[in-house]
Amino acid sequence: MPCRRRQPLVVLAQMLLWALLVVPVCGAAESAAGVRTVIVGGDRDYPPYEFIDKSGHPAGYNVDLTRAIADVMGMKVEFRLGGWSGMRSALQSGKVDVLQGMSYSQERSSEVDFSVPHAVVNHAVFARKDSPYVSSLDDLKGKTVAVHRAGIMHDYLVRQGVGGKLTLTDTPADALRMVASGRADFAVVAIVPGMYMIRELKLSNLVPVLRNVATHRYCYAVKKGNAELLSRFNEGLAILKKTGQYDAIHNRWLGVVEPQTIDWWTFAKYAAVVVVPLVLLLGGFALWSRTLHRQVALRTADLTREIAERRQVEEELRLNQQQLVQADKMAALGVLVSGVAHEINNPTGVILLEVPILKRFHDDSVKILERYYEENGDFSCGGLPYSRMRQEIPRSLEKIQDAGKRIKRIVADLKDFARRDETDCNEILDLNAAAKAAVRLVEPTIHKATTRFSAEYRKSLPRIRGNRQRIEQVLVNLILNACQALPDPERAIELTTWHDVFRNQVVLRLRDQGTGIAPEHLSRLTDPFFTTKQDQGGTGLGLSVSAGIVKEHGGNLQFESNGEGTTVTLTLPVYHEENNA
Repeated sequence: MPCRRRQPLVVLAQMLLWALLVVPVCGAAESAAGVRTVIVGGDRDYPPYEFIDKSGHPAGYNVDLTRAIADVMGMKVEFRLGGWSGMRSALQSGKVDVLQGMSYSQERSSEVDFSVPHAVVNHAVFARKDSPYVSSLDDLKGKTVAVHRAGIMHDYLVRQGVGGKLTLTDTPADALRMVASGRADFAVVAIVPGMYMIRELKLSNLVPVLRNVATHRYCYAVKKGNAELLSRFNEGLAILKKTGQYDAIHNRWLGVVEPQTIDWWTFAKYAAVVVVPLVLLLGGFALWSRTLHRQVALRTADLTREIAERRQVEEELRLNQQQLVQADKMAALGVLVSGVAHEINNPTGVILLEVPILKRFHDDSVKILERYYEENGDFSCGGLPYSRMRQEIPRSLEKIQDAGKRIKRIVADLKDFARRDETDCNEILDLNAAAKAAVRLVEPTIHKATTRFSAEYRKSLPRIRGNRQRIEQVLVNLILNACQALPDPERAIELTTWHDVFRNQVVLRLRDQGTGIAPEHLSRLTDPFFTTKQDQGGTGLGLSVSAGIVKEHGGNLQFESNGEGTTVTLTLPVYHEENNA
């Protein structure tokens, strides 16, 4: 919503205070060696989120938020505000590093990476006061609709089939001007900038005729793959939320609009018309009261919606902070596993070294013992009859040696899984070997969840190219999910691998006889923070991370469920050495 109008002296005082505080810091930042300036792009005319003020400087909610993030994260930023379409192109070409305000959509996520949302933007349909009533977007078909070029509503209206008579403008303000002048029937603009520009541009013949036609999350956006810069902005947002700076910036620019003052001159003019009959005066008062009541109701609804939106943003920020804490815990756990594995390897090495010696000793001594047994009959050995020990000792030695080898193999798998991932997806690996390692890692969980686990690894499986640790991470996650879905140990889990010759892919299929997945949830399984196990502590990030890893490897992850079990199919492209020449 529009920000409160400030008194000139207050604004001047705040600008002087800001200059005294910021200029020394900026000078120090510029003199620091090795500090790279982050180029921040934005829209030059999208108030109150971001715009060029009357002094020619960047201003608005997005600008203040970015400055605060840069301050807490120790970054140096430079703002470049221009036409929105040009800014999107500048991000892709590398002329800017980050866009500070971009609405999220599934289509856009294929070309950029989004931060956690820092606001929620609602859009409305604006029209002249004398325009016909509209109740939905379907009423706009056949009408001339002005919309901001390359904005989120441009894409949305085209998808909704309202693209036949769209008039594209460079800025949202241009769209509102076209409607106010009669060159367009309607304009679709975000409700907060729309109301702000109507007030500032004095477009008094425009009103919102249809509110909340679409709601989008408002995020920072970086070029695809720039995870380091994105994580810094996510962490900065979390810090601002905890320190209260985020709420202060949000309230400063998007807080509640103060009620407009009553036009007393108009009131006095009408009161002076004493010739108006008393009945008409009472009727006019009743009409004014009813209109005021309607405005209060609309205002209350807006406030309720804004509170809900802020709670949604706060919850997403909280979940993001929990994920950062969890990531730190997992990093510490990896260090601990490596240390424990080293300590376990020492006694295991002793076992594997000494058992062969004991076996050779037993083989040599058994001849003497057998001769003594034949001459003197049965005798006690180690508290048990020799006739029994002669069979138990070889089996016990074999069991000890097999157990030592198993311990060594499990420790090696744990070390591989916990090792810090610093490699690209350039290893040539065997999917069967990765699957067997994942099964060994979670074998205790499998035995606890089911008595009917089976694995079929097809022989001569072609190699794939990727990162073994990440593939094992995906497989461990899928197997654990299958175990958690089983209501009792009598239900089965089946793992199968094979080579799809026609599609030239290696396939791993994991089928469980669990409770299944509701049809309405299937399409959202890999969405970040979506989980059906909230009461069990689920974060909704396991399958999202797994899907991202599979996508990095050029593969695909598919889920099928008929309500009585779930089938997960992982496909990865076969590696061909000639393609790498």
